[in-house]
Amino acid sequence: MQLGTRWTSGEEPPKAVPEALRRGIRRVDEVIPDDDLGQPRPRWTLTWLEGRPIAELDTGVIVSLDADGEPVVRHDDETGFGGH
Repeated sequence: MQLGTRWTSGEEPPKAVPEALRRGIRRVDEVIPDDDLGQPRPRWTLTWLEGRPIAELDTGVIVSLDADGEPVVRHDDETGFGGH
């Protein structure tokens, strides 16, 4: 696994993030509500696993690319959010 970079949800992803992955990230960012109490937004982490980019949000949301290069959004089972 190659560690990439981090950025805050809602900000422009780094240039290293492929466009198809950016589309999935934008879909997730659009549904994250603003915190009325001023809490910071969660942060994304970009990693590369076997040459494929994976973006994971601090909340356990994961965006990866399927075999056709299309973004897939799922939740990390280890966070307690479930696998759907």
